[in-house]
This record gives sequence, C-alpha cells and structure tokens, in this order.
Amino acid sequence: MLFGIDDIFDRPDHEALFVMAGTQAGCFTASQAAAQGFSSALLSHHVRSGRFARIARGLYRFRDYPVQPGDEIVAAWLRQAPEAGVSHESAPQVLDLADVIADRVHLTVPRSRRRLVPQDGVVIHTTTHALESGDVVTRRGMRVTAPARTIADVAAAGVAPDQATAAARAAIARGMTPPSLLREAAAIRGRRVQRLVEAALSGAV
Repeated sequence: MLFGIDDIFDRPDHEALFVMAGTQAGCFTASQAAAQGFSSALLSHHVRSGRFARIARGLYRFRDYPVQPGDEIVAAWLRQAPEAGVSHESAPQVLDLADVIADRVHLTVPRSRRRLVPQDGVVIHTTTHALESGDVVTRRGMRVTAPARTIADVAAAGVAPDQATAAARAAIARGMTPPSLLREAAAIRGRRVQRLVEAALSGAV
C-alpha cells in the first residue's frame, strides 16, 4: 500500500486550515496549523512543494490565495495576536474611515507583554490596560480598535486634523458610533482631542 505525506503525519485537516486562513487573508500561524494536525516538518514539506509560502517565522500563507489590499495588516497582526489590536493610522483603513493608507502597520498591545516579535514596517503602541470587548471590533478576522477609540487615537497621535475630522463624521454618518462614545474617548486624551472631536461633531449632527 502506498502512503502519502499526510498519512505519515496523521492526516492533518487541510480543509479546516484553509477555512481558517480564508478569514485571515490566506494566512495562518504555526500554532493554528498545529491545532489542525500540521507538524513543523509537514509545514516545511508544504513550503518546499509550493503549497504554502513562509512569510516570517511562525507565519505562513496559502501561496495561491488571492492577494487583496490590506493583506500586510492581517499578516502583521497575526504575529502579535491574539492580544494585539490594529490601531491608530491603520485602523481607519481597515474600518474604511479614511482614504489615506498608512505607510506602516500600527498595532496596540498590552504593556505587560515582554516578548514582542520585531517586525519591519510595524509600529507597536502599548497600553496599560488590555483591549476589552468594547474597545475592539472584528474585521477580516482581526481585532481592530472600535471607531470611537480609533478616532481619538489618531487625533492624539497628531494625524492631520482634517483626516481625523473626516473619519469622525463618516463614523457618525454610518451609525458606526454614537457621538457620546466619541466624546468619552476624547475626554481622556486631553483638550486638543476634545476640541477636534467637537469640531467634527458640529458638522455631523
């Protein structure tokens, strides 16, 4: 009887891995693959065969999965998941609240994390409090800071006022966040952010 590579490695679940990767721009981590029965040796085999592409240490992609704008954000987030959240200048892009594409991927992680994976083209922001359920939404399988927090974050970070204002007005117009949440998020970031948010709201309500 002839045996294939999958028989040697206890029949990993290719379909389950593909379905999972489909929610993550075709990407998956080594730990996610291991949960579906893929050993490191089997991952290496599929990289050599051309089925998988190794993006970075511990991160892979189905080689033939269609490429879409923003895939680099998904890949960067996966390397810091699950505690990380896409944030600051990258979050408006994912939430479709801005026309400007950030030149680097911005992520927020708890300050308590000690062993962060260094990544080129990625800016890591830290927070003393873990991102709670009310602070994030899910987009393309990623945790992304919710609209109110996103707008306050980009305003506090010094993004051009017109960009932050446009994002705030778009979020209100689409019903993505109520004005009260925007005001609450701005209140803890100082008067400059409060003034910007109030200016945005005056033209949106």
